[in-house]
Amino acid sequence: MKLKQRVVLLAILLVIFIFTKVFLIDNLDTSAANREDQRAFHRMMTGLRVELAPKLDHTLQSPWEIAAQWVVPREVYPEETPELGAIMHAMATKKIIKADVGYKGTQLKALLILEGGQKVVFKPKRYSRDYVVEGEPYAGYDRHNAEVAAFHLDRILGFRRAPLVVGRFVNLRTEIKPVATEQLLSTFLIVGNNTCFYGKCYYCRETEPACADGDTMEGSVTLWLPDVWPLQKHRHPWGRTYREGKLARWEYDESYCDAVKKTSPYDSGPRLLDIIDTSVFDYLIGNADRHHYESFQDDEGASMLILLDNAKSFGNPSLDERSILAPLYQCCIIRVSTWNRLNYLKNGVLKSALKFAMAHDPISPVLSDPHLDAVDQRLLSVLATVKQCTDQFGMDTVLVEDRMPLSHL
Repeated sequence: MKLKQRVVLLAILLVIFIFTKVFLIDNLDTSAANREDQRAFHRMMTGLRVELAPKLDHTLQSPWEIAAQWVVPREVYPEETPELGAIMHAMATKKIIKADVGYKGTQLKALLILEGGQKVVFKPKRYSRDYVVEGEPYAGYDRHNAEVAAFHLDRILGFRRAPLVVGRFVNLRTEIKPVATEQLLSTFLIVGNNTCFYGKCYYCRETEPACADGDTMEGSVTLWLPDVWPLQKHRHPWGRTYREGKLARWEYDESYCDAVKKTSPYDSGPRLLDIIDTSVFDYLIGNADRHHYESFQDDEGASMLILLDNAKSFGNPSLDERSILAPLYQCCIIRVSTWNRLNYLKNGVLKSALKFAMAHDPISPVLSDPHLDAVDQRLLSVLATVKQCTDQFGMDTVLVEDRMPLSHL
């Protein structure tokens, strides 16, 4: 057996060992656990490894057609995705036929069109893996590797609400410049021996370009959602004001959640529970910058909250921004399925699963060990927050069945 195969086998055995430890040794309270949640978790763990390979078996469809058909109102991709490796391989390798400036926003990005007509968003590398972003939790440039890590965390949590993301190396001189629009091309420059560009965005500056290593630039590519699913933007009810000295209502009003529950689309349907799921997700990745969010249009509150733009995360492993969890600790409700999944991931399982899921990405290692350790530590804080709620209000009030209407709360 080759050394690489042995390493992979040992990694799989390690994940299975930890998984078994959680269920057999840690004495999890299974009276509140749903058996289907356990089976779903086991399926996720066994299918965690995504090996990028070009072959698509048993279909004549393109990778882009398959990914487009996956999208439905409550998930971006299904629970079982045998074609995921082929789709991500296409995202990481297909020829770039057009490059343009990114869609409007505050951060540098490029909009690429790959062979077959598929749009992807390219976010360039701005920091080394060990760089620590100091200052406010939303400070600094976007982190391309954070998009990759956030996608795999979305898989592990079982949310399936984040668009597909994979790392990619591009040659700016041979792959981008020949197919770039004039608007993008005008932002290219040479710094030392490195090709750079600064693009078009609110904070984009010629003095702060993203630079390749020579001509080769590391980045992430995010699969564009199908145009048949237009997006609607919403202000996050727990968003910041971003004004010095001015607090948002949730920062001083202890009964704020009661007011949110009386406001559409949070007064019925799944949206409020999606907000709370997202607060857990954002806290785990250290993202304090979700001031808006997107859903599908004309959904009357039934669409999922789509986990877009996760790059303002994994900046500082020491960050413990508890305010991100405000929807959870102010409303004191959480989905049963989310609660079960979080419990299954404690005792080091989350760190191991995340590391294993990202091992085959082209830009691996995606995260440094301090960031992986931080995710595990933040998970404990989430579990402790839910326990405080259940101690105060009881399990039956705090743990909400996924399909239960919220009118009873």
